[in-house]
Amino acid sequence: MKHIHSGKVRDLYEIDGDILLVATDRVSVYDVSLPTPVPDKGALLTQLSAWWFDKLRDVVPNHVISTDDVPEEFRGRAVRCKPLKMIQVECIARGYLAGLGLREYQATGAVSGVPLPPGLLEGSRLPEPIFTPTTKVSDTGHDEFITFDDVVNDIGLETAERLRELTIEIYTKGAEHAAQRGIIIADTKLEFGFAEDGTLTLGDEVLTSDSSRFWPADEWEPGRAQHAFDKQFVRDWSLTTGWDKTPPGPEMPEEIVRATRARYIEVYERITGNQWTSEEPA
Repeated sequence: MKHIHSGKVRDLYEIDGDILLVATDRVSVYDVSLPTPVPDKGALLTQLSAWWFDKLRDVVPNHVISTDDVPEEFRGRAVRCKPLKMIQVECIARGYLAGLGLREYQATGAVSGVPLPPGLLEGSRLPEPIFTPTTKVSDTGHDEFITFDDVVNDIGLETAERLRELTIEIYTKGAEHAAQRGIIIADTKLEFGFAEDGTLTLGDEVLTSDSSRFWPADEWEPGRAQHAFDKQFVRDWSLTTGWDKTPPGPEMPEEIVRATRARYIEVYERITGNQWTSEEPA
């Protein structure tokens, strides 16, 4: 097993020609890894992703080979994957207005070039889900909105149209399932790549608390910030510390760690219908 890369929250290894994607308990906000881990976070995200990959397998091929055939020390938090040639576009579907999408709308009346009706508020439901791609290939190193035409120019019309179609379909199916469990999926980020045979393939993670905004449906109210079952809770806390969003990030107090873990567990249990079991203290 050969270590390839350590990202903000994941470690990558090569193992017998496959990729081992290991989710750590690190938390990243504003592209900075915080020094305090959240116990079980990596396992929660891995197992929620695995659940979604299985549920969506008839929609699009995915990169999962096995969640069991992994080294024992990584069991529960690792996925053995097909190597992909990743497309350098973050495919975002939005069904509600929040975060960077809200700021873009307030400034321009559109998100990624998609015009939206006037008068929308924070948390407003959009008339229909929209595709709002971003890229990290920028001078700032942060996510930046691009238009669908930009994606076409970069990767071609056929692939761009397929990415948009799949992103909206995955989001819609996920949102419909979550709604039955009392959860709104406001938006989500997906990543795709090409398998060795050229097949467009879903990779990375899917519909997790790190890649999506999850809100309790019974508390949803446009015009204010929503209760977050996702890492928005940590983002919001970090801004109360006076942190300037540059490394190093602030240490999380124990009560924030516990509350974050509890939210990740609740959304996992609601979506999958499975009870979370762990040796970590509650």
